[in-house]
Amino acid sequence: MKLVVLAGALATLLSLIGTPLLINLLRKRGIAQAIRESTENVNYPEHGSKRGTPSMGGVAIVGSVVLAYFLAHLMMMSTPTVSGLLAIYLMVALSLVGLADDYLKIFKQRSTGIRARTKLLGQAVAALSFGYLAMQFPDEGGNVPVSNAISWVRDTNWILPSALVLLWIWFLVTGITNGVNLTDGLDGLAIGAALLSFVAYTVMSIWQYGQSCFWGDIPRCYTVRDPLDLAVFAAATAGACFGFLWWNSSPARIFMGDTGSLALGGGLAALALMTRTELLLGLIGGLFVLITLSVIAQVGSYKLTGRRVLRMAPLHHHFEMKGWPEVLIVVRFWIIQGLCVGAGMALFYAEWVRQ
Repeated sequence: MKLVVLAGALATLLSLIGTPLLINLLRKRGIAQAIRESTENVNYPEHGSKRGTPSMGGVAIVGSVVLAYFLAHLMMMSTPTVSGLLAIYLMVALSLVGLADDYLKIFKQRSTGIRARTKLLGQAVAALSFGYLAMQFPDEGGNVPVSNAISWVRDTNWILPSALVLLWIWFLVTGITNGVNLTDGLDGLAIGAALLSFVAYTVMSIWQYGQSCFWGDIPRCYTVRDPLDLAVFAAATAGACFGFLWWNSSPARIFMGDTGSLALGGGLAALALMTRTELLLGLIGGLFVLITLSVIAQVGSYKLTGRRVLRMAPLHHHFEMKGWPEVLIVVRFWIIQGLCVGAGMALFYAEWVRQ
């Protein structure tokens, strides 16, 4: 438990201190993201005011997580585990994909970034390499970081061959990373929602550690490998999100960019897969799912009927078009995310109580 608290505290401190340093560095170099011009968003006076705001803030988030994770282990004289290192690997790999996208947006002033196919390819390489490694390295009890079973609150009886498991991992990673990316459209919206999700995974991983099969004959014990270290990673990420939110809340002094959104999505996917809560991620990351579904509905409706179901997608921009203040939208969407996370944690605990 001390390791978890230390990692969270270190990440918070590093993010609080490191983010303004990054802001000053980016401003001195004139590094800011291009704002996409569109006839749909000319009605947003606040979008014009965002021009010139530094981006690539995800560098501070990822850097804080990685430093806090390893510093906490060093200070407590403990050894990082395979599961923790895999979570770090997926987060960093996806942040590099996002960094390439941000580079084109900032230095080439191409608001669309890298091509969609290129981004999907990068996500696929990160996801599949993570999946392959995560199905290796069994512990003394034979548990690997990611099993071949589809999981809800723990592994189910739906066992897949390894090839299909890799496809499932690719789908999950791509889905949640793009969901976080789509949600990152208003000041503080995505980072605040992600913070709630990582806090939930910290609590659930600690619970799994206390009820781990490692401790012996515990009824309905969890077969998760390295649950305590997953809690360390989750706490570090939550702390980094908290520190970044201080500077990203409205009016944002920095944007996380794709560097941050893809990295956070990767962190959530890694935790869902390695804590055996893959399907539960639909609630723990409920807002990201809702935002993604709004885009799918908008595109699908327009292609099939020629009509849009929203004034503008994603969903938060629809409410902007209706005249809602940005802060009001963010707070209400945080409340929705909080309700989703609460429901997810309730189901997680109810499954254990019921048994």
